[in-house]
Amino acid sequence: MDLILLAKALVLGIVEGLTEFLPISSTGHLILAGQLLGFNTPKGAVFDIVIQTGAILAVIWEYRQRFLDVLKGVLTEARSQKFILNLLIAFMPAAVLGLAVGKLVKQHLFHPIPVALAFIIGGFIMLWAERRQHTVTVREVDDMTWLDALKMGCAQTLALLFPGVSRSGATIIGGLLFGLSRKAATEFSFFLAVPTLIAAGAYQLYKERALLSSDDIGMFSVGLIAAFLSAFACVRWFLRYVMTHDFTLFAWYRIAFGLIVIASSYMGITWAAS
Repeated sequence: MDLILLAKALVLGIVEGLTEFLPISSTGHLILAGQLLGFNTPKGAVFDIVIQTGAILAVIWEYRQRFLDVLKGVLTEARSQKFILNLLIAFMPAAVLGLAVGKLVKQHLFHPIPVALAFIIGGFIMLWAERRQHTVTVREVDDMTWLDALKMGCAQTLALLFPGVSRSGATIIGGLLFGLSRKAATEFSFFLAVPTLIAAGAYQLYKERALLSSDDIGMFSVGLIAAFLSAFACVRWFLRYVMTHDFTLFAWYRIAFGLIVIASSYMGITWAAS
């Protein structure tokens, strides 16, 4: 058993769990962490996608009663049927776009400098969005229409096109601009992550199955468990945070982090800009 490899899997799992649901881009952090750890290999790319499942399980566990209620009422309750329909509508833009341009995006944009630029630009967009007057027309997830769900789905595609934008950041900030309350935007962002990331993980695992072997079970297990535990703690903290705070702190973090990455890359200190 390669202990160094397991240690890398542990670090990346923690990074995934802590960043998946915050508006700071888990993909961006994983790309940069992978560069530092020498883990940006084809197998590493599969690992990054698959361990997102661990983070998703944390959301499922946190909202387990909600998901159970939806499953129980899927055939009889309009509320449950509407919830599932909205998730499917929001999921479709990412599914279609991911299949269409996913390979091109990975080839050209999964590198430190493009990611850092997305961090910075996304940070300024967040600052702009927070300074706008918010008119709330949707206070709870159950109040969302199919059009609200479609808008959230379109916002999510920005994270697919530009690594570093942040899936949660795009959907939450997009939700605020579309008239959702912070609570509704944040919760729907969490719920939308379930079909999106599970589908992405399953597809990537199937497509790249030839790269994997039984020797990888330990590495994937460590990453999944680390992602689940760190995401569970992060989700609970973030839900409390959004009740009383805006996202300005995350915006400045994105800008500062992006500038550090660009500066250090050009000085040849930290990042391999391959």
